[in-house]
Amino acid sequence: MSQSNSESGNGDTAARGLWSSRLAFILAVTGSSVGLGNIWKFPYVTGENGGGAFVLVYLACIAVIGIPILMAEVFIGRNGRHNPITSMRLVAQRNLSSPLWRISAIIGMLAAFIILSFYSMIGGWAAAYVGHGATGDFAGGDPEVINGMFSRLLASPSELLFWHTLFMMLVVLVVSRGLKGGLERSVTILMPALFVLLLIAVGYATTTGHFGQAVSFLFQPDFSKLSINGVLIALGHAFFTLSLGMAIMMAYGSYLGRDVSIGRTAIIVGITDTAVALLAGLAIFPVVFANGLEPGAGPGLIFQTLPLAFGQMPLGSLFGTLFFILLVFAAWTSAISLLEPVVEWVEEKTTLQRTASTVLVGVLCWALGIVSILSLNVWSDVMPLAMFERFETKTIFDLLDYFTANVMLPLSGLLTALFVGWFVARESLQKDLSLEGGAFSLWYNLIRFATPIAVAVVFVYNLTA
Repeated sequence: MSQSNSESGNGDTAARGLWSSRLAFILAVTGSSVGLGNIWKFPYVTGENGGGAFVLVYLACIAVIGIPILMAEVFIGRNGRHNPITSMRLVAQRNLSSPLWRISAIIGMLAAFIILSFYSMIGGWAAAYVGHGATGDFAGGDPEVINGMFSRLLASPSELLFWHTLFMMLVVLVVSRGLKGGLERSVTILMPALFVLLLIAVGYATTTGHFGQAVSFLFQPDFSKLSINGVLIALGHAFFTLSLGMAIMMAYGSYLGRDVSIGRTAIIVGITDTAVALLAGLAIFPVVFANGLEPGAGPGLIFQTLPLAFGQMPLGSLFGTLFFILLVFAAWTSAISLLEPVVEWVEEKTTLQRTASTVLVGVLCWALGIVSILSLNVWSDVMPLAMFERFETKTIFDLLDYFTANVMLPLSGLLTALFVGWFVARESLQKDLSLEGGAFSLWYNLIRFATPIAVAVVFVYNLTA
């Protein structure tokens, strides 16, 4: 424990563990970033927005928005060595700035808590589909059967509650075991397994006869198919896919040793996260094209379109099962990171030990998730903000998703970018980020100008669209 005290270098006396290596940190951060956003959302938003041109804009957004804010959040966590809210306050005080900047971390932690409540429900959907694939329910690929399977799942509060509870228990189990025994051990097992499963899925996709078509779709840009709306969706997705604005990277950064370069590590994470998203597209689109399906099928692409395709292909049940196991692993590693910032805060601010803090936060989050479950069936006609035209058809689940993704995450990220870019000493940043010369100047100008402008544009667009 003395190591962590001396590592802080800032006079704090919090006894903390550290990631055992840079690789462990990279796996944890990548595990947080690689989730349903990459494997579920990226393929269908790419399909909806014309393919290659959208991918190019998305890659630019990762570079201009994603990586700079990722570095800023990790910097705050490592510099503060506490939970995200306390770290933000300490860094502000050391730079003679207002402690009110911690509102960024408060918004982020609250967003992470809310997102996990319904993310767990969706993770439960993936777990349910592992069972469907394993028992041969996809066989034959009957559209009526496949669509009915998903409809019945959403219409059953008890079944949704079962899978939501199981998934949340898995998340609580890992986080309750702490940094080394829980977070680090889980990602060193789950992330390599996830990559292997993804490569198997891509290998299977090459046998469909439509792999070349998928490559062209993803990497051959046609800007005539990309609208302004598509560009803004790419901006927003680049932000979401790296788990930014949720205080996660501040929490993970608080366990990071001083010998690790934040700059180089953030770039590796950005590249890895993007590679996984592209591999997911290469795994999914050949199957879609081989069956004459629509690549822009929307959120139902994973739970309705793909099972239909798997059911019509040789060994489809086997690879369908493997695909949904992959989806569960991706959701699990992300959900772990969503729970961590709030648990870290409760553990530091109360007398509760790690296990009790995790169980408390997990139970509260699970209970909030029940609201989302009921909004899909029993409360499906409840529209709390129906008095406003733009929200008149949105259920409770829709509203939670909308306000976290479109308001809370970009607002938290915007505040973080402004704080680090304009209110933290340049010398402190250069020393902590381990960037030299032109590389630091590039990042510094991005975090001060391009990044906050881009996030602000997305934020305003989401509020007015």
